[in-house]
Amino acid sequence: MSVVPATNLNRRRLLQLAALLGGTATLAACGGPAVGGSGETAQAGATDWAGITPAKEITWWSNHPGASKAVEEELIKRFQAAEGIKVNLVTAGANYDEVAQKFQAASGANNIPDLVIASDVWWFRYMINGQILPLDGLAKHLEFNTDDFNKTLFDDYNFSGNHWAVPYARSTPLFYYNKKVWQAAGLPDRAPKSWDEFDQWAPKIAASAGVVPLGLGKGTSWAAWWFCNILWGRGGAYSKDWTMTLDTPEAIEAAKYVQKLIFEDKTAAVTAKDQVADFGAGLTGCTLASTGSLSGILKAAQFEVGTGFLPEGPKGQACPTGGTGLAIPAKKSPEQQLAAAKFLKFLTNTENTAYFSSNTGYMPVRTSARDGATMAQVYAKTPQFRTAVDQLQTTRVQDWGRVFVPGGDKELTTALEKIMLQQADPSSSFATASSAIEKSFEQNVKSYL
Repeated sequence: MSVVPATNLNRRRLLQLAALLGGTATLAACGGPAVGGSGETAQAGATDWAGITPAKEITWWSNHPGASKAVEEELIKRFQAAEGIKVNLVTAGANYDEVAQKFQAASGANNIPDLVIASDVWWFRYMINGQILPLDGLAKHLEFNTDDFNKTLFDDYNFSGNHWAVPYARSTPLFYYNKKVWQAAGLPDRAPKSWDEFDQWAPKIAASAGVVPLGLGKGTSWAAWWFCNILWGRGGAYSKDWTMTLDTPEAIEAAKYVQKLIFEDKTAAVTAKDQVADFGAGLTGCTLASTGSLSGILKAAQFEVGTGFLPEGPKGQACPTGGTGLAIPAKKSPEQQLAAAKFLKFLTNTENTAYFSSNTGYMPVRTSARDGATMAQVYAKTPQFRTAVDQLQTTRVQDWGRVFVPGGDKELTTALEKIMLQQADPSSSFATASSAIEKSFEQNVKSYL
């Protein structure tokens, strides 16, 4: 499979892609929703926003990440008071995938929102289908300061010279541990520095506390995300640019290590439903969960919760960014798009970013919010919040095979669940995933690069 530079996907090719895909995109071949765009994404950048009057009512589709519905409703209330634009908040799914599938299906029926959640594994598909608007022109017109966004998080949506979303509920996986269990095991009050150190601690946890030392999560948009830590920490990767690299010794060894934890050492177990709930109930000594789960974990746990960086591998620290941004659909009228952009500007300003982060645990996406008075009070009261912000310095961009190829995350999740639940051979499981992702790349991406 040849390597094709991402920068070659220019606006002209995007327009051609969207027109060719129409309503019968080949995304169905890889199991994803099969609705393409109309090409309006590339054209929308030429809109003369100065001559547009914003609409008086818009609709926002969200899954309320981090149980944030009440927070989002409060932010809407503030916006409506300030701007006089009504925002209808719609629960469009229980998670990012459900929202994305509904958005893809609604695009074909022309029943789409004015603002939509755009997760790390979906925004590129929206873009390549011509379904979302490049935001730089709108930001300039509204004097929407994007320089203050955390550069790593904002540039996650930078492709072909445009930003296609802005960061909203952004997160990293975090290491959570039960301090009571740690104390009973005679462990220092911190996360293990490395997986080797965890291996040394795990038998003490099991023996002294009578719980499974580590609870692991499963499912699309989760398993293949946290596994980045172990994969990268051992020198492996899902892909190098567009070329899959799951057949390397490092990738195979990473999968075997997880199997060893589960089947040989028996120091880790895959949750039946929700590793966060299991940890909060005291069933596991520690877990890997999103920073966005922090507030919920702190409320639910009947014990003191510790947080730390993800453990290092032999090749050092390795942490992915994740979560979701917000995007504006391309098919909406300029009036609707301008109103949505005004709300987007308001929703992610310094004050509201700090409000959202302090009430959910998601990272403050603006440096001014991160370093401001609101978050300083949060860090002082709840130091666990600071861990995620500090860990951001160790992150790296995700492998294209997972986040840019339609169905990539789903195929990787399927492989990892077979490896973790059925003790399947990593080589054959990864080979199946690689083949499917390569096929999706050939059908859905390559010819448009």
